[in-house]
Amino acid sequence: MDSMTRTLTTLGHRAPDRVPLFLLTNLQGPKALGLTPKAHFADARNVIESQIRLAARYQSDCLFPFSYASLEIEAWGGESIFIDDGPPNAGAPIIQRPEDILRLTPPSIDAARCLHPSLEAIAALKAHFGASIPIIGTIVSPFSLPAMQMGMGAYLDLIYERPDLWARLMEINEVFGVAWANAQLQAGATAICYFDPVSSPTMLPPALYRQTGHVVARRVLPQIKGPTATHFASGLALPVLDEVIATGTAALGVSALEDLGALKAAARGRLSLLGALNGVEMRRWTPAEAEAAVKANIAALAPGGGFILSDNHGEIPWQVEDETLLAISEAARRWGQYPLTWVDDERG
Repeated sequence: MDSMTRTLTTLGHRAPDRVPLFLLTNLQGPKALGLTPKAHFADARNVIESQIRLAARYQSDCLFPFSYASLEIEAWGGESIFIDDGPPNAGAPIIQRPEDILRLTPPSIDAARCLHPSLEAIAALKAHFGASIPIIGTIVSPFSLPAMQMGMGAYLDLIYERPDLWARLMEINEVFGVAWANAQLQAGATAICYFDPVSSPTMLPPALYRQTGHVVARRVLPQIKGPTATHFASGLALPVLDEVIATGTAALGVSALEDLGALKAAARGRLSLLGALNGVEMRRWTPAEAEAAVKANIAALAPGGGFILSDNHGEIPWQVEDETLLAISEAARRWGQYPLTWVDDERG
């Protein structure tokens, strides 16, 4: 099977030839070309070249031309603060007072030139690889974006104290999020990763999620003209799994801290799972430890299909060594071959 067929078989809750491996190597791109993140992501040609190199080196089953989350804040007129060994952070909040929300209008994708290198990279990778491998586009969910637009503390205050302004912010964020997702799909992305960390029970009480982030996702995801995967960026999901499934998303990013057995049982045949390699611990893994982690995740989540092996955050840290990623790739090919007879053998 090629990567696309392998992934689609998995998303159909069937067993492909082996477990798909999604190595989300956006931060390894600058390292591969000897560039800083700022220089790398400023030019689509760099992203194209690094994704082609890394796909060949690690044999990943997806391409991930994602740059960094605060790129969306740049589209709204804010700034990113860059460092040389990791992702940038959003600069000063663009919303200083709740009333500032009333003056905001959704950025135009055409006018937001900071977004254009990402679209160029997607289009070029699509032209290079065709339909043989999934190309993953990304958006920060309209519900989670305010954590960067105004800061997390101020955003929680807004939710509780100014539901009228919260509703207005969701309205304009949703217009932008849908447009940004569909622009990536039009450029050639196969699917959209809907990063929604604030919706995780790690961040928000499930009852509040059901009234807020869940409602937003149910409005937004049907407007995205392609498949989506929801990612809580290493946050837990099991307490709201039924609600996530109800949004119509095709897959869910899985935290390394989740009860993997319980999550697999609850999701089986209903929702595909993606994860759950611990990206923080990965920075210190030996090749043997990487192989052991791959085996453990495959044993817990892969039987019967419906599982894509990946990191648990949606972005492999800069500090992860090349030999570790090679060990993950090799272990995925060795232990991910279906049928997974070794899993039953080890369980006795």
